Amino acid sequence: MKKHTLTRCTVALAVSLALGSTTVFAQQTPAEQPADSSTDANNENAGLGFERIVVTGAVSRNQTVMQSSVSVSSLTTDDIAIATPRSTAEIFRMLPGVRSESTGGEGNANIAVRGLPVASGGAKFLTLQEDGLPVLQFGDIAFGNADIFVRADASLSRLDVIRGGSASTAASNSPGGVINFVSKTGLENGGSIAFTTGLDYDSFRTDFDYGGDINSDMRFHVGGFVRQGEGVRDPGYQGEKGFQIKANLTKEFNSGYVRLYFKHLNDKAASYMPMPMYADGSSVPGYDAGSDTLQSAYLTQTVRLNGDNQLSRGDIRDGMNPVVNSVGVEAVFDLSEGWTLENRFRVSDISGNFITLFPAEVGNAQDIADSIAGAGANITYAVGPNAGDAYTAENAMRIHTFDVELNDFGSIVNDLKLSRRFGDVDVNVGYYVADQNISMSWLWNSYFMALKGNNAELLDVTASDGTAFTEQGLTAYGVPFWGNCCQRNYDTEYSIKAPYASVSWAYEALSLDASIRRDIGSASGTYAGAVQSSLDMNGDGVISQVEQNVVGIDNANASIVNYDWGYNSYSFGANYQFTKDWAMFGRISKGGRANADRLLFGKVNADGSVAKEDSIDEVTQYELGSKSRHGNLNLFATLFFAETEEQNFEATSQRFFDRAYTARGIELESSYRIGDFDMRGSVTWTDAEIDKDALAPEVVGNTPRRQADFIYNLLARYFFEQAQVGVSVTGSTGAYAQDNNDLKFDGYTQFNAFASYDLVENLTVSLNINNVFDEIGLTESEEGSVPANGIIRARTINGRSVSLGLAYKF
Repeated sequence: MKKHTLTRCTVALAVSLALGSTTVFAQQTPAEQPADSSTDANNENAGLGFERIVVTGAVSRNQTVMQSSVSVSSLTTDDIAIATPRSTAEIFRMLPGVRSESTGGEGNANIAVRGLPVASGGAKFLTLQEDGLPVLQFGDIAFGNADIFVRADASLSRLDVIRGGSASTAASNSPGGVINFVSKTGLENGGSIAFTTGLDYDSFRTDFDYGGDINSDMRFHVGGFVRQGEGVRDPGYQGEKGFQIKANLTKEFNSGYVRLYFKHLNDKAASYMPMPMYADGSSVPGYDAGSDTLQSAYLTQTVRLNGDNQLSRGDIRDGMNPVVNSVGVEAVFDLSEGWTLENRFRVSDISGNFITLFPAEVGNAQDIADSIAGAGANITYAVGPNAGDAYTAENAMRIHTFDVELNDFGSIVNDLKLSRRFGDVDVNVGYYVADQNISMSWLWNSYFMALKGNNAELLDVTASDGTAFTEQGLTAYGVPFWGNCCQRNYDTEYSIKAPYASVSWAYEALSLDASIRRDIGSASGTYAGAVQSSLDMNGDGVISQVEQNVVGIDNANASIVNYDWGYNSYSFGANYQFTKDWAMFGRISKGGRANADRLLFGKVNADGSVAKEDSIDEVTQYELGSKSRHGNLNLFATLFFAETEEQNFEATSQRFFDRAYTARGIELESSYRIGDFDMRGSVTWTDAEIDKDALAPEVVGNTPRRQADFIYNLLARYFFEQAQVGVSVTGSTGAYAQDNNDLKFDGYTQFNAFASYDLVENLTVSLNINNVFDEIGLTESEEGSVPANGIIRARTINGRSVSLGLAYKF
């Protein structure tokens, strides 16, 4: 495997130049904030704002970074540009303490904070928000991870993040942290239009925004993007196609404001599943792990029974296709006698598709064919210029279509808060209410495909007596290789009610804060599994071998969901400022996360109930930190310790998890600026361990899968009179592929480069290179040990890609 060795010098550099957490976190803002204003990198205080105000749902008093006991950070749009992300999930890699496995494409990333586990997928202990309200109530819905439904574009002002225990009471189901996408609101008159095109890959994208005053007390903002192209990996068709438009309108009053939000998202992006490669990360013949994809022009549609057992067609070109329509209202008013009222409301209509190809088996072609049609089976090309010819290559792939219709992920959310100061004490009380629908249908089929990365052909199999066991590469209407586990239908609703309160007090150099939250929830609905029958799927009047066992949904025997849950969260913090340039803080917190759809098909009893220990997972965290200022150098250091419970289910392995973990470590962040040169970065060291496992006790004492000892990032830039250049670095030391701690991935370091030049006033041309050295960096694998043929199924970061941009501001 190509790799850049993480030397002591590299670690030392990243530690000393870590990203300073010095900007506002606006998850709940009791007064209007200048959300449009990104940090000006040419400002002498950029990255050094210890005196900036921190406002979070977990701290009632407006405090500076130096005075607060919470871990917050922010990325501006300028920071994001330097990081040269190719997807929203890649942005998260620049956040301190955040491990974002962004190798799945535009969404479906695995995201973890400070060693909290990702046993299956998604962001279980982390919440993604837009303007202070969750995108979804659960960040790890199977095939509906929250990052699929959010996009960063020109409407974004900044990305605000709270990490660690203080997030436990800031939002429901988020004991690890909150990442908040803060929108521009028209505080600055003007706008922009930007065009970006791939130079070595097919992609063209337009970003736009405009906002400003309507009159003396009203303003607006509208922005979004539209794009089309193959994407950084060529799927054999247009893999990216869609748009987003967001808008808001603000009416100001003498005592506050009311803001109306609107969002429409309809985007299609290919989902990259684990790919065949050798265990050292090198490519197998015919498949380039850094640039190829399982998608193929020869497999764009699949016929199946839908959730109502009606003949239907799935379009694999849809990929991850979120369709979101949401409307929200935000109101903040100062009342009499020192009271402040805040209310945020949003209703979202969310649906779409998740459809992609998954390699259920990569192995000897003849062995796979024999398992389908019996010993001595014959293999021929089903499609393409070689159709009918014998397939003579050694290896092939058994493919499952992860074909999921997202019928209804809609939600209604309201967050009400009252605040008041009583002398030296600030008090907040609030009430959060949310309803979340999870209705989806799993409609999976099986195919036989050549092991090839550039439009792989489908393969047909016939028995030794000539009987056809496939049709155009289709081996089954269902997934018999996995016991036909995965024809499913969910129709469930989850309701959450959460009263919360916080109090803070400050006297001279000492600040104290405490917060509590009580989450009460209920789940209701039904779910149904698979049923088999013979059915003439192609309408030719004959029941073929493939059609003898067609798998549909057993809606007549659906199971019920009917259970409640409840858990308490708290967080206590203290901060002492020894001098104006040095402070220390400590925090103890306990939070929880309710489990949702991943409990179905295994953890729900016949009467719909769920055991208490299965319905929620709790996290206890301890933090001790230091914040210091040394001239132009800022340094944050946070020691952390976490104990985590987890119940989970993984679709790709069909396994349940019932575990407890511990994680300890240190998170270092800093920023440094001298003249026109600016550096920021972070390093997080984590020592994590599986403490208990009720289902697989043999892994107790092992390191959780994909948990590296070190993750790190670095951003550096230099400003000229009419130009700027920058580099960003993200990386990880080695990590075990699975919990058995056998196969271990090598560490990797990814370098990205950015340069821009002002052609004339307000017109800028830019060039960015993602993964300059074409590094291979494995993030996950289906195998925990190297199989006999040496081929594993793994995901790696994308290979090198170069894009050119042109932007005009007006």
